[in-house]
Amino acid sequence: MHPLSIGIYDIAIACYRFVISLAALYNVKAKLWLAGRRNWAGLLQEAIQPLREAGRPIVWVHCASLGEFEQGRPVIEALRMQYPNAGVVLTFFSPSGYQIRRNYAYADVVCYMPLDTRRNAAAFVKILQPRLAIFVKYEFWYHHLQALFKAGVPVLLIAALFRPGQLFFRWYGGAFRELLKGFGRIFTQNEAAAALLRQAGISRVEVAGDTRVDRVMQMAAQPPAYEIVRSFAGDSPLLVCGSTWPQDEAILTPFVNRELPEDWKVVVAPHEISENHLAGLEKMLPGVTVRYSQFTPTSAAGARVLIVDNIGMLAFLYQYGRLAYIGGGFGHGIHNTLEPAAFGLPVIFGPRYGKFEEAVYLAQQGGFFSISSGETLGKAFQHLMNENNYRDAAAKVKQYLHERQGATTRVMDYLAANQWLDQR
Repeated sequence: MHPLSIGIYDIAIACYRFVISLAALYNVKAKLWLAGRRNWAGLLQEAIQPLREAGRPIVWVHCASLGEFEQGRPVIEALRMQYPNAGVVLTFFSPSGYQIRRNYAYADVVCYMPLDTRRNAAAFVKILQPRLAIFVKYEFWYHHLQALFKAGVPVLLIAALFRPGQLFFRWYGGAFRELLKGFGRIFTQNEAAAALLRQAGISRVEVAGDTRVDRVMQMAAQPPAYEIVRSFAGDSPLLVCGSTWPQDEAILTPFVNRELPEDWKVVVAPHEISENHLAGLEKMLPGVTVRYSQFTPTSAAGARVLIVDNIGMLAFLYQYGRLAYIGGGFGHGIHNTLEPAAFGLPVIFGPRYGKFEEAVYLAQQGGFFSISSGETLGKAFQHLMNENNYRDAAAKVKQYLHERQGATTRVMDYLAANQWLDQR
């Protein structure tokens, strides 16, 4: 990278650190971001000492946050099965990933990646001394990558997505394109991303697919049973609304109250389950709701809507569904659509889904449906009430997943061929 570019990058990193420090005065997430990086070197040294003493090769897996973790997770778990002696160090950039997965059983150490300065990166790699590093999807921290390259550590990028407008493909992005050439292998989710890389002169590329597909298919193969949901649904077709936000609920609730056919029932798993939010949702659906935590045959009598007031069940609730609505599409972006797809459900969501490859593809193919209002929600629902349309949409969803399985196997085959983690 040109010295001027390095200087600009370092200034941007310093500014980010300053902004986070200010935000920490009033923002919980920023406060956690800072607190998690205090004395990081000493804590890391202490955490990996048992791995070092046991002579276990260290694999460093880095994820930005929770979404990227779900893409790295199948590879981590395959690593533990194929190379049980390897020590897995899992790092996060964001508190939202670390806080939820800090006790992840398949990693030996879970911590934050330190801020990407030259000194931090050199110290981190020196302490860790990984045999292999795996970055997930979008993570391109210059100094950490350069420290790994300098130390001769093979680095892989998995579940990668690239778009024409990214810095790597602009006239002034040459230095960052060079950074991509340092990866031993880049596993992309689709051919379009791989083609962009090849056009930019990056040859160590393989189209592998999305590792999340492997994960959701594993989950759908043996889902836990939820008797309350099964009992609530009975013989009724079920609309499962996952991770809904207020903007979604403002459209969904009038539809449920006035347009949903009488033989249908609804399960709603809101993104936020505070008492205020749940009470507000109940007011928007007067006289037809029951909470999961309060479900009894008596309390559920006459209810058409089951409100899930806990966390952790959503991915498996789709097994009881006929159709899924996924929230977030009127805000920063939709929640996980692959989870309902794994059970063969057509999916409806709001207009902001452009960053999700599977949503874009299946919306174009007719397996998923984007809506922007109550009126378009009704039209999408009516379209799927036609049995032929429904079967066609479900078939396209199943075909998409079938064609994109196996990304984890491709990554593991590559590791086996290079023997980085074999006993020495």
